[in-house]
Amino acid sequence: MSASPGEATAVHTRLLKCALGIDDARAYWSHAGNAKPVTARRAFDEYWFGARSLPWIEILLSNMRARFEAFPSALHTLHRWSNMAPDTRQLICHWHLQLSDPLYRSFAGEYLVERRANGRMTVTRDLVASWVGDQGPERWTMATRIQFASKLLSAAFSAGLVASNRDPRQIVLPRVPDDALEYLLYLMREVTFEGGLLENQYLASVGLEGRFLEGRLASLPGMQFVRQGDLFDFGWRHPNLAAWTKANLQDAEELAQ
Repeated sequence: MSASPGEATAVHTRLLKCALGIDDARAYWSHAGNAKPVTARRAFDEYWFGARSLPWIEILLSNMRARFEAFPSALHTLHRWSNMAPDTRQLICHWHLQLSDPLYRSFAGEYLVERRANGRMTVTRDLVASWVGDQGPERWTMATRIQFASKLLSAAFSAGLVASNRDPRQIVLPRVPDDALEYLLYLMREVTFEGGLLENQYLASVGLEGRFLEGRLASLPGMQFVRQGDLFDFGWRHPNLAAWTKANLQDAEELAQ
């Protein structure tokens, strides 16, 4: 039996070439789940990403593969989910970037969370560059750290975690629709990650922690969450993400008819 896909653990520099890329991800999902192989030449010839150069598309596709193709059941869902709402799409791109990039995962799921918890509700590029220096290899120059800080903040702005792209940037929380939260939870059942389903950097990054998280879980239509003392039961209504996808897409198609 093959091992479950897991979150990336090795620090890399792909973020310097591609931030959150919500519109690009949407274009990738629409093509990547069918039978034809995904190549940069095909994406270039078929104008998937607009008037972009072939070398740029090669870089973009390497990022998209790491974020989505590494999780096959997720890519299958995203390919079929054509009526996804913009705020759900925003969060799914954010969580998949966390899965594929440990630096962004820690930035969004620890650093910004700690600043919120301590009442420090703004952040600047200089502060983030200093934090990057503590996280990354010593060989990274100050220019590289500043680049990373800019890309981290750009991605966080696109994800709805900071309110502007100019310093000082207010730290905020995005709206988390039920379908986005259920997608994440069903995906995480199939992914190896640090933490547990009630406490991890993915949920913490969007403010879902403690009793507030439990209240949201108890109200989700796709599960029946119950807690008694220190014991809890998720009560999954579907066996896996594929089954959740089939049920939810079928409901959406029936409503559209």
